Amino acid sequence: MKIRAEQKNSRQTARKVRLLANQVKDLSLIEALRQLALMERKSSIVLLKVFRQAIANAVNNHQLKIEDLEIDKLLVKTGSTYKRFRAVSRGRAHRILKRTCHVEVVLKTKENQADPIAVKKQKLVKTAKPKKIVKKSAVKKQKTVKQAAAVKKTAKKIKTTSKKETKK
Repeated sequence: MKIRAEQKNSRQTARKVRLLANQVKDLSLIEALRQLALMERKSSIVLLKVFRQAIANAVNNHQLKIEDLEIDKLLVKTGSTYKRFRAVSRGRAHRILKRTCHVEVVLKTKENQADPIAVKKQKLVKTAKPKKIVKKSAVKKQKTVKQAAAVKKTAKKIKTTSKKETKK
């Protein structure tokens, strides 16, 4: 099972956040959280928040434990750029680019752990009664037999009504 968490338009350049993300993405989840807590960078706070969101999603929505999770993907994408200017001499302006980024964390369950939702679905499938399988040719035969019976009934009705009319 995969659990996602994303933070968009974070006021941090993607390059600076990617530096920390590349250091952390190959570690286990608990080790990654420890490393980020010790790093003295603004981008470590951004990554910690997204990791905590993903863990909260897993625990509250899917009833998983932190020990059962591992990092699947850690993506840092560039976001929109706010363009500002700084006034300089002679009525000119220099451009200031305020960059943003999108951080996405995808956690997955470890291979040895069973998915609780999938286990419930399997139990439901086992308890459900199997449907009776009927071949198409058998269905066609049944329809033709029913049609023939209906034709015979109508023929009998016609004969009985015609005999009554002839007697009168």
